[in-house]
Amino acid sequence: MQKRNLGKSGLEVSALGLGCMGMSYHRGPAPERKAMIALIHKAVELGATLFDTAEVYGPFINEELVGEALSPFRKKVVIATKFGFNFENGKSMGLNSRPERIRQVAEESLKRLKSESIDLFFQHRTDPNVPIEDVAGTVKDLIRQGMVMHFGLCEVSGQTIRRAHAVQPLTAVQSEYSLMWRQPEEEVLPTLEELGIGFIPYSPLGRGYLSGALNERTKFDSSNDNRATLPRFTAEAMKANRGLVDLLTEFGRRKRATPTQVALAWLLAQKPWIAPIPGTTKQERLEENLRSVDLEFTPKEWHDFDRAVSKIKLQCDRYPIDQEKQVGH
Repeated sequence: MQKRNLGKSGLEVSALGLGCMGMSYHRGPAPERKAMIALIHKAVELGATLFDTAEVYGPFINEELVGEALSPFRKKVVIATKFGFNFENGKSMGLNSRPERIRQVAEESLKRLKSESIDLFFQHRTDPNVPIEDVAGTVKDLIRQGMVMHFGLCEVSGQTIRRAHAVQPLTAVQSEYSLMWRQPEEEVLPTLEELGIGFIPYSPLGRGYLSGALNERTKFDSSNDNRATLPRFTAEAMKANRGLVDLLTEFGRRKRATPTQVALAWLLAQKPWIAPIPGTTKQERLEENLRSVDLEFTPKEWHDFDRAVSKIKLQCDRYPIDQEKQVGH
């Protein structure tokens, strides 16, 4: 497995990590815990060193799963987790990044992760009631105390990145980024490159759509799969956007690669400090994802591919309007 540095931080991770959210949350019924522990072990065996979780996934049970699974390999891997919510009766009850809450989450996450420190601690979403300087200052204190090693932000603007970075240098920013959602290219990626900060794209396969496994006949359970509420995953949108999957399929045939592998290889080719975290609950998909690191395309091939992509006009937003307002501050 190839390795990458997250900006100038000195934190080295595998070029592809593993997003663990779907093992407990938002992707249908949770699979058997034992099977997910075995899947995480397989990821380590194949060279993955970056594993992403959060207190809200479950909530809490995903951190417990990741902590148990990675306990035997703790010094060999990087675990990223997140803070930023209130909870009541086991349910998320809105944003909260007040300093005392950040400290509480750090203490509780360390226990669930069976760890002495959190490798990479992200603010999950910007809290409009707490200045980002206060958030960064609190994490700075946690780093001084040895509870946290590195600081990150999720779904933020270039301005917010600069304000936080001035207080406590950021190691990474995490946002959605894929061929289906390229907004980070406008402001976030140039800011990260200027400041020497790494980038960790989540949903690098468009929440599974770019794999080609989903179509207008696919049904999502609204009780446990958030795709049921997203505009991109209506039958009409999935049918209308199929051209992008067809292009990935056609382009991949030249290298005997799947649409998934081409989509991930494209992301890796954008910047050397990008480390995507595709999620999966299946070993065959894990192996398929990780093999994309070895795909090689020439600059001309990528140029031709990008030109073809530019002709495809994708339909529908990624979130409903009220949810989209919560990100990108």
